[in-house]
Amino acid sequence: MAEKKRKAVAKKVVSGGENKRAEKFRNLSGDELSHQLRDLTDQLFQLKFRLKMGQTESLTKIRGLRKDIARIRTIARGREVGVEAAVAGEKR
Repeated sequence: MAEKKRKAVAKKVVSGGENKRAEKFRNLSGDELSHQLRDLTDQLFQLKFRLKMGQTESLTKIRGLRKDIARIRTIARGREVGVEAAVAGEKR
């Protein structure tokens, strides 16, 4: 069952429907990816703080940051599990 899910995720990664932000994150190394995650998490914290203080109303920026953080975590988990290695093997 887990193997089927892994293959489904691998096919989704290969499909042409991936957006450019995910590709940008996918091309980063592990250290760069963790650094980017830290930066985005800090930005999200600051925006949420400003929102609570009434200094900003940029909900779209917060949503975008949350999605980028999710993309990075998904890519990092895929590398940890080995999904990207499986995708590279299927392409050849």
